[in-house]
Amino acid sequence: MQTEPVFTPLQNFISDNSCFACGQENPFGLHMKFFSNERIVTSEVIIPPHMCGWGNLVHGGIISTLLDETMSWSAIHLLKRLILTRTMETEFIQPVSPNTLLRTEGRIDQRIKNTEAVVTAVLYNKEEVCARSTGRFALLSSKLMRRMKIMDDRIVDDFAKQYE
Repeated sequence: MQTEPVFTPLQNFISDNSCFACGQENPFGLHMKFFSNERIVTSEVIIPPHMCGWGNLVHGGIISTLLDETMSWSAIHLLKRLILTRTMETEFIQPVSPNTLLRTEGRIDQRIKNTEAVVTAVLYNKEEVCARSTGRFALLSSKLMRRMKIMDDRIVDDFAKQYE
């Protein structure tokens, strides 16, 4: 008998709660929360109507953000590295309406040495695929991230407490 995978919640970096995608304190954000079974990372979200483009459809930039954030958290959590998105290619398959429950799933496709990964994410409406994306992500240590001064040290400290 095969058991269902157990998904546990991922902890956001508490020092950066203003992220547009995952920040819980951003009044204009998506408030994504992530869960993982150690193979995939997933999130469920409902997009409000004010994030639509023409024709009352969710804007492609919002869809891309959902996929990018899912791929990012997949790399952060599953590879235990800080990341920067290098490239991202998105295929829009079905239109997405606001006020519907959407689900994203991300997974690692390939790790290239210790410095880069190829990650994919899929956006579902029920079981229907609406969009998919593949991205290449730079994998960075907390030491390198501090040296590059791209990210606030408090966020790097949060990461190090969770993953190093």
